[in-house]
Amino acid sequence: MTNLMIFVTEAVPIEVTDSIDWFLLVTGLLGGLALFLIGMDRMTEALRLVVGDKARGLLERVTSNRFAGLVTGAGITAVIQSSSVTTVLLVGFISAGLMTFVQSIPVILGSNIGTTITAQIIAFNVTSWALVLVAAGFAVTSIAKRESRKAQGTAIMGLGLVFFGMVVMGEAMSPLRSYEPFLSAMGTLDNPILGVLAGALLTALVQSSSATTGIVIVLAGQGLITPEAGIALVLGANIGTSVTALLAAIGKPREAQRAAVAHLLFNVAGVLIWIPLVGWLASFVGSLGGGTSREIANAHTLFNVVNALIFLPFVTQFAALVTRLVPDREASGTLQPKYIDASLIRTPSVALAKARQEMLRMASRVQAMIAAVLPAVLDGTIDDLADLEAMDDEVDALHGIIVQFLGQIGREKLSEAGSDELMDLFEATNALEAIGDVIETNLVVLGRHRVDASIAVSDETRIVITRYHEGVAEAFDRALVAVTQKNEVAARKVAKMKPGMMKLEREANLHQVERLVADEPNRVATYRFEMDVIANLKRVFFFSRRIARVAIPEEEQADI
Repeated sequence: MTNLMIFVTEAVPIEVTDSIDWFLLVTGLLGGLALFLIGMDRMTEALRLVVGDKARGLLERVTSNRFAGLVTGAGITAVIQSSSVTTVLLVGFISAGLMTFVQSIPVILGSNIGTTITAQIIAFNVTSWALVLVAAGFAVTSIAKRESRKAQGTAIMGLGLVFFGMVVMGEAMSPLRSYEPFLSAMGTLDNPILGVLAGALLTALVQSSSATTGIVIVLAGQGLITPEAGIALVLGANIGTSVTALLAAIGKPREAQRAAVAHLLFNVAGVLIWIPLVGWLASFVGSLGGGTSREIANAHTLFNVVNALIFLPFVTQFAALVTRLVPDREASGTLQPKYIDASLIRTPSVALAKARQEMLRMASRVQAMIAAVLPAVLDGTIDDLADLEAMDDEVDALHGIIVQFLGQIGREKLSEAGSDELMDLFEATNALEAIGDVIETNLVVLGRHRVDASIAVSDETRIVITRYHEGVAEAFDRALVAVTQKNEVAARKVAKMKPGMMKLEREANLHQVERLVADEPNRVATYRFEMDVIANLKRVFFFSRRIARVAIPEEEQADI
């Protein structure tokens, strides 16, 4: 204990520690950080509501030009102040087939540039306007009637809270300007490697690179760190935010994981390039002037712009590398969604596109069941029939996932077109599940009965049933095109198949009547079996028509 007291006495001058109220310093720092983060969250959420649909439309159009993707990613992220929202939108477009992973990489690079706008804004000496912005934003939110106007008010109020949080943090840390141990610790951050590690750790703790940038600029404004230390810290913040995104992507679809890995690799590689150049970078931005805060903000922007331009020509090769690192795979054990991502619920247009992709995955399993059911029912073994049951288990699992996801989307504010699409997806998904149940519950049971009763179907009857089954399979394939591609022509072709299928059914029934008097063993049992097979195939055709119907205008659906 004596040794410890001696160490404390020697390391921390009594007269300095007595002059600092550590409780007020810590609570002021944490309270200011909380205000900053609350403000960022409010501002980001409000801006997402204001420009979310416009951002989606813009991203949909940027699919081929790399520079256009870079500029678009920077612009959208600068406005909504969230690279994570931009990344979420990209994952949705990739999953929905609206863009490839390669096409998304320039937008990811651009989003890094867009996030630097936060540093540029807070580097201005506008903290005296903090409470004015809070009051103005609150007034707009309280008075406005339209939701979009309320969101704009919330964004203004959020920006005011960001500035006010910086004021509180700055006031709390001002006593540290004369606290030698703290100044010595900050001095070690002039070592770029230590600065980068500290910035990455701080960002991982506060879960926000913007918060780290804000703290760094506050420290710079108080004269507590040098430009070199500030630049190293914001370089580390780029790594920290990438690691946070990578951890958030665990358990998400592969597209989300690839986007997070790409973000991490870009930023780590960029930081490794710039670590030896921190001194030069500090000198360069210092020559531009503006004070330490402005120099750090400029360095942050320059770092991301130059990195984006370095990597932009190599996006194809980089995408191939990331795809090898994060390959496609089916989840083992319980079937997991491949396209559905709950983080997209609040962007309904993208979420509906992902639901359609997941429904197509479900439909491919139903399609395989339809193809396999007749051979299994007429000639298959018990194992073949068990395989059909296992396929339906996957269909049931996907049905539950999709319906739950659609239900969550339905709780969001949807446009009229979005509501119509939601109901169409509900109907098509339920019809797919119904087809799976017809096969498992009825046709598989008939197959087991055929095995137990030693029923043998004649060659003539086999031809008749096969012809009907081929018509059912064709109807389902066309219905699949209709619902997944919103193809009205394919849907109408399914509708026009109804008279032909009725004719095939009559021919099958007539054939069965003629065969009823045939001198064969188990004739009555075979007759019942064959008629039940046709009746259940007819139900599959009925549900196929239900699926196709969703691609036809609602006022005409009753006739289909």
